[in-house]
Formats: sequence, C-alpha cells, structure tokens
Amino acid sequence: MDFRPSDDVSGIKARLDHPIIDSDGHAIEYLPLVRDILRDQAGDEAVAVMDLVTSGASASRGLSPEQMRAAGLIRTSWWGLPARNTLDRGTALLPDLLAARLPELGIDHAVLYPTYGLVPAALDDATIRLPMARAFNTFYAEAFRDHTETLTPVGVIPMHTPEEAIAELDHATGELGLKAFMFGGPISRPAPGVDPPSRAARWLDSLGLDSLYDYDPVWQRCVELGVSPTFHTAAMGWTVRASVSNYVFNHIGMFAIAGELTALSLFLGGVPQRFPSLRFAFQEGGVAWAAALLANLVGHWEKRNRDAIEHYNPAHLDRAQIAALFEEYGSERYRERLDQLDDGLRMLSLPDEDSASLDEFARCGIESVDDIRDVFTTAFHFGCEADDPMTALAFGIPRLKALFASDIGHWDVPDIRNVLPEAWELVDDGHATEADFRALTFEHAASLWAGTNPSFFAGTSVEDAVTAELARG
Repeated sequence: MDFRPSDDVSGIKARLDHPIIDSDGHAIEYLPLVRDILRDQAGDEAVAVMDLVTSGASASRGLSPEQMRAAGLIRTSWWGLPARNTLDRGTALLPDLLAARLPELGIDHAVLYPTYGLVPAALDDATIRLPMARAFNTFYAEAFRDHTETLTPVGVIPMHTPEEAIAELDHATGELGLKAFMFGGPISRPAPGVDPPSRAARWLDSLGLDSLYDYDPVWQRCVELGVSPTFHTAAMGWTVRASVSNYVFNHIGMFAIAGELTALSLFLGGVPQRFPSLRFAFQEGGVAWAAALLANLVGHWEKRNRDAIEHYNPAHLDRAQIAALFEEYGSERYRERLDQLDDGLRMLSLPDEDSASLDEFARCGIESVDDIRDVFTTAFHFGCEADDPMTALAFGIPRLKALFASDIGHWDVPDIRNVLPEAWELVDDGHATEADFRALTFEHAASLWAGTNPSFFAGTSVEDAVTAELARG
C-alpha cells in the first residue's frame, strides 16, 4: 500500500526544524499471542483467569442499577476501538504496518502505551496481576523488536508493593530490553476491616503521601536504570466517576482526576524533590488540571506554610477583645451565652493540634513558591491529546511541559492521519506559536524520556536531533 502524507501534513512538516515525537500513542495487543506467551510462562490456569479478566465487561450485562451499585460495578469502556476505519484498527494491531505509516502521519518516533495491557496493573490478585504484566511486557519486547528506530513500546509495572515493581522493572529492562514504562497507581486497595473485601469499599493509595508502603526504593531503582516514571491511570469508578449506566459520564476527566491525585501525592510526599533527576509524566489528562493544581498549591503555600500558619494559631486569639466585641455588638441571645465562649471558638480552631504536624509542606522540603514551580516546570510532564484546545494553557507563565500525545489506536482518534493537523490548529488559531509547537511535539518529549536517560533515543530516527537539543540545555 502507498502511504503518502497529505498536503496538510507535508505542509506542516516543511515548516519545522525538528522531528515530531509522539509521547502517547497506543498499540492494540494481539491477545491470542499474549495468551500463548502467558501459557508458556505461567500455565493454562493463568490463561483461564486472563480470559475471565478480558471478558469482564460483559459480567455486568443484565444487572440492575441496584445490583451494580451493591457489587461496586460501573459502566466501563465499550466500543472503544476503530471499526469502520479498519485500516486504523490494523495499524494499531500490527507494528509493521504502524511503522510503515508513520511518515504518512508526520510522526518521526512514537512511544506506544498499552491498550489491554492497561488492565493487569489494576488487578487485586497478585497471582494473575504479575504473570499478566510479564506476559504483556514479553509481548511488547517481541512485537516491536524490529522497529526500535521509530517505535518504542511502553511496558507495564505493577505497583501494589515496591518489591513487585522492582522485580518487574529489573526483568523488563535487563531481560527484555524495554526502556519506557507505565507504572500502576493510584492503587485501589480494599478498605481495612471489611470482610470479605468488597469492590464497593475501597481506598486509593496514591504512592506518595500517606501510602501503605515506602516507594522510595522504586524511585531509586528508576534513577539507577534511567527510567522515567509515567502514569496512565483511568479513574473510572472513583467517587464522582461511578455511573452504572453512562460511560461518557465516567470517562470525561478521568485521566485528569488520576493525574492530579498522583501528582499531588508525589509532590506533597516529596518524591520529585528527593529524586531530582527523575522526570515524571501523567498521560492523556491534558494540562488544564496541572495549571489549576499548581495555582492551588501556590495559594495554599502562601497562607499555610509553617510561618504563615501561625496567623491562624488559636493561641494568638485575644479572648478579652472577642468578649468585648460580644458585649458591644452581640445580640442579647449572644451575650446570654458569653460564658460558653470557649465552646463557640473551638471548632476549626482547636488549640491542641500536634505541633509536629503543623507544617504540612515539611515532607516536600518546599521553601518558596519558586520551589513549587520548579517541580511543575522541570520534573512533571503532561500528556495532551492532539485535539485538546486546553493545551494552550501550557504556554503561559509559568510554562508547563505539555506532551504531544496522539492517542492513536483508540476511539478518540477517528482517523490517525489527522492527529498532526489537529495539533497544529493551536498555531493556526493563534493559541500557540511555532516555538510552542516545537516544545509540545519535540522538546518536552526529549525532556521526559532523555531527561532521566540521556541515551533513551540512541539508535532511533531522532537520536541526532535529541542529542543536539540536550546540548542546547
């Protein structure tokens, strides 16, 4: 077949002095091959469980809303892959075909996240979670082995415990040769004290602040291996995204919710501050949530840092002045209860707070607003789909590291030939400059992947351009 770029794609590429790196496309795994790999590695019983997992969406059919709520079930993804556009379905399934079509799309190198492989990292049962993750990782290494110049597959790292994460990291990098990874998290864990465990009683472990485990050994292993921790978590089923009848309701904003929870937890837990060489990414949720989170953190720091919080210390309240104000301005019913003044002043102003817990920024070591901005403008990266107009928020002050994330392979993209022209609309519509577009489609990808591992793009079609970019500083 002849895959020539459209005039639109050719015209855009002719104006650029840099390659296009897609930091979040999607491969569709060929499940019969994954099943055979799983059978070889873990046996027929594991395959039988995998078959149940991959057909799990049908389990809720025929259940009433009351039954679904009682079971903790929601309306999940359905008809999520290309169908009428059969060529695009085949492109996401077949690495050889995707590699052949990249020039048509105007993409020079694509980093490809899982589709079905998104599932194992979220499974409760380690006896299937770990074998499935390894089988998918083996599949990615084998399927894309002949296309390392233009395609980088993303492996799966389950994170229910630090030990399992490190074990799979070591195997996937050392034995399989993978270099990009999607980390599980936040982890939906069974609520303590609920026996038997129920899907309707869960809590979210966000890996940083107040986590069940100390994940610092995982982040340290990432430093040693040159791995950028990235997250691609769907928040369907969490709190407000839990409709039993409507997938659209559950899907809108779900990646932003998961990204915000993870980023805030890592930030307040001090992870990017303790591991400054790591670069993190939160995929597919856009950048609007990140801009809002940064603004909120700055606002909270300015009023609730360890010095500013003293403004609200009940010890500084002048009770004599309060009593005098009651006498002068209080109604009779207020004055009749003046002897209960202490009771009226306690709520939200308790005098016996633990002094050791007053500095809620202590774990992240923040000393100034600039320290907050540095994390959001250096360590954190944010995947933005090509048609997301809110990407323009990344180009304000401060500038955030928005990533071009095509999402090819999924229903968000009816025709993968249009992803580059859709992203370019930011320039055409005056919401971004060509310099902004360069940052979106090239510089920030280099920052994410090569910022942690300078040799990440060695041997790829964009190696020379990334090397020159890193040398620019």
